[in-house]
Amino acid sequence: MDTVSERVDPGGLRRSLGVRDLMVYGLLFIAPMAPVGVFGVLDAKSHGAVAVVYLAATIAMGFTAFSYAQMVRAVPQTGSVFAYARAGLGEGPGFIAGWMAMLDYLLIPAVAYLFSGIALNSLVPGVSRWVWTVLAVVVTTALNLIGVRTAAAVGFAVLALEIAVLALFVVAATVVLVRDGAARGWASPLAGVGGFSSTAVLSAVSVAVLSYLGFDAIASFVEEAVGASAAVARAVLWCLVLAGVLFVAQTYLAALLEPDSPQQLAADPAAQGAAFYRTVDVAIAHWLHTLVAVSKAIGAAFAALAGQAAAGRLLFAMGREGRLPRALAAVDGRSGVPRPALLTAALITLVAAVWAARRDDGLDRLTSVVDIGALTAFVLLHASVIGWYTVRQGSRDRLRHLIVPVLGIAVTVAVIVEAAHVAQWVGLFWLAAGIVVLLVQDRTAVGRRR
Repeated sequence: MDTVSERVDPGGLRRSLGVRDLMVYGLLFIAPMAPVGVFGVLDAKSHGAVAVVYLAATIAMGFTAFSYAQMVRAVPQTGSVFAYARAGLGEGPGFIAGWMAMLDYLLIPAVAYLFSGIALNSLVPGVSRWVWTVLAVVVTTALNLIGVRTAAAVGFAVLALEIAVLALFVVAATVVLVRDGAARGWASPLAGVGGFSSTAVLSAVSVAVLSYLGFDAIASFVEEAVGASAAVARAVLWCLVLAGVLFVAQTYLAALLEPDSPQQLAADPAAQGAAFYRTVDVAIAHWLHTLVAVSKAIGAAFAALAGQAAAGRLLFAMGREGRLPRALAAVDGRSGVPRPALLTAALITLVAAVWAARRDDGLDRLTSVVDIGALTAFVLLHASVIGWYTVRQGSRDRLRHLIVPVLGIAVTVAVIVEAAHVAQWVGLFWLAAGIVVLLVQDRTAVGRRR
């Protein structure tokens, strides 16, 4: 099977990431305790069926992970879905895929920084969460600018801490449930409180997919990976599987211990962001609440570090191809990172994170908007698999190169339809803006050729 040749520029990105480093970046971005920040939002939206929300989201993202694994082998280039859609669908769809992914990659770190601010504010209420948010942006941006290897090494230590704290929560929650019983019905995290609603679950899935948006970022590092496409493909799939198991387990336990009903959380949006911490505090112990909050604050900041790094690579790739200002394609000679692209991503992220941190409903609004960009890009990813393998290469493997991506498109479109209306409107506005930019660029290019 033909592949798009990998670009190797003398002043380009450096190959220094092994498989472990890729897994660290992926799991850091996903974050083993990612549901902590959106637990209250999802519990309210799904009427209590938060564990089944993550089960459905894992299956939905499984199709996307498989398509990423297919395309990273065919197009081993930085830029992820931007590069894949260009190869499988053409220049125009490629730009639109990258444009929609920008909405995702630039705002995901903002959500993670907000999680960090909420966690630290729960420990030190006297300091506003937007102040903590700004501090997290400054620290992680500095690490990203130092170099990808340094950031990965520090990230490995943070990842180990998160997994250790998560394991402690699982053990402590199990002990409390065995000793005292559940605050809700044992089946409620799967069936809901007061009855199961498929519409409510699908609406929550559109937010829950935010927790998984990290396995796709691994593909952005393919030009910096030792082992390139094969290593990246394995890391993408394994990250999703591991994350799904961790997410379902922790949300099932937390839902059983949650003292407030989904209806109470729905009526109080300001309480949703700290719902997981309050549950641990009330049901288990204050010391564990403190430990979870500290771990989440650090882990969320480093999830944002990985997200910011991926956003920088996307801006770098689009700048390198002339679809964004070419200044974004500059690589720092000492650190080997795309410094202008990273700083641009950091600035946009900072503005979005501080805006959300200063609003009671900022978390819900930001998470919904982030997802719509990612989901639209995923539709184009699946279409790229069909375009590259089935149409251009004449592949006879109908399962991998036609059926799976078609199912992936169907599932993703269903989630988009159930997304919040404000998110849909933002997505349409962003898409329209991208089409305008594309038309202007193409018209300018035609004029130059004349």
